[in-house]
Amino acid sequence: MASHLLQSPTRSSLSLTLGLLPGFKVVFSLFSSLCRRKPSPFSAPRDAPPVPKKVPFTVSAHGTSWEDPYHWMCNTADPDLSAYLRHENSYAEAFMADTRNHQRTLFSEMNSRMPTNISTPTERWGPWLYYQYIPEGKEYPVLCRKLATDTNGWAKSLFNYVRGEFGREKVLLDWNEIAEEYGTLLNECDKHPYSVGVLLRNVSNVKDNVYFGRSDKNGSFLWFHVTNEIYVHVGTCRVSPNHNFLAYTLDITGSERFMLQIKDLRSGRILPELRVDGVVSLAWARDGCTLFYTITDENQRPYRVLCLKLGSDAVNNVPIFTESDPSFCVDITSTKDGKFITVFVINATNPEEGLRRMNKRIPGVQYFLEHHYGFFYILTNAPLTDKELSVGNYYLARCQVDDVQLANWQNIIPPSEDISIQDMDIFHGHLVLFLDNKGCSMISSINMPIDVNYKVN
Repeated sequence: MASHLLQSPTRSSLSLTLGLLPGFKVVFSLFSSLCRRKPSPFSAPRDAPPVPKKVPFTVSAHGTSWEDPYHWMCNTADPDLSAYLRHENSYAEAFMADTRNHQRTLFSEMNSRMPTNISTPTERWGPWLYYQYIPEGKEYPVLCRKLATDTNGWAKSLFNYVRGEFGREKVLLDWNEIAEEYGTLLNECDKHPYSVGVLLRNVSNVKDNVYFGRSDKNGSFLWFHVTNEIYVHVGTCRVSPNHNFLAYTLDITGSERFMLQIKDLRSGRILPELRVDGVVSLAWARDGCTLFYTITDENQRPYRVLCLKLGSDAVNNVPIFTESDPSFCVDITSTKDGKFITVFVINATNPEEGLRRMNKRIPGVQYFLEHHYGFFYILTNAPLTDKELSVGNYYLARCQVDDVQLANWQNIIPPSEDISIQDMDIFHGHLVLFLDNKGCSMISSINMPIDVNYKVN
């Protein structure tokens, strides 16, 4: 019984035990004096936490209605919202005031385990090595490239050596510079070890300037007075096949509506006349001057593919394909070798040939294409015969580039009840399949050119 008492967490539980066992009142009273907890070193703030206002509002959707008294918070320009967030920050600051030393200790321990250099492995593309890294003291990555040392041709190697190209890093896109350009930090106001100001990072179009904090190397949070636009998101980045241009999309409002920008990598200049709003996906043609991209409608649904050509006197955004069915979205991508662009199918070497449809549209059916030496390799869940109505597991098929009719497809790896194909990746000499074998993830590598009778074991 004494051991039970010593494990009782509070005096209220002791009084409950006393009431249940009246014969042990004296003994329990002695133990209760020994089991009193020491006062907590942390104290709660004297002020009550802020309570947001409630505004009656009824939401209706799909035949159901409900009350949402906090719907007013959707309006980020409401001064009451920024005032409420400031009160939340002040309350949290006071509530956590006694833990500042612990925060610094925890931050220091976690920070000591972080690698000093965060970078991706270099990826060879043509004569260049592309990679990303986060500079020391910065928060966002930098996209870079440098010439490989084994560039073909001794004359070209010597020429690049004289120019000082070998080993010299070239910054293509710096996320930190973009953040400074569109979210200028005006001045450092105060240093404080705690902040929930991250709540304000995604608040856009606020009329009054707001405060937010970010950590420095010492475990403190630097409070900054910032302008209204502090949200920067780089979406898609695509380098042209001739390595002369970088196309990327940028969102500076938090609305997830991206603007297309094209940078000339030779001069480092952004082409101002080629900025397009509402862009989602990008794909370059083989000439390095023709860019395909998708734009969104008023519901932010990617629905149209357009094409622009750099170097022409007039910027012609020519429509290529429009999806009129609002239940479908449009996406474009290039095959890994860059020879084809998939919307339907566009020849990236000669995009003027127009579109070719791989197969008729079937609800629930998807096609993922890759190209390898004159063959399309297709990962799909399409019915194998016209008589089949239901969509099955994914399987791998292929067809010749000049004959994409479904009747002429070769089924390389048929669908299986035990093994499902999740994804594929194609290389010069190998086809890699990502499989699921009864819930167990597996990777299978197949030599290329592929044997039509190949079976996954």
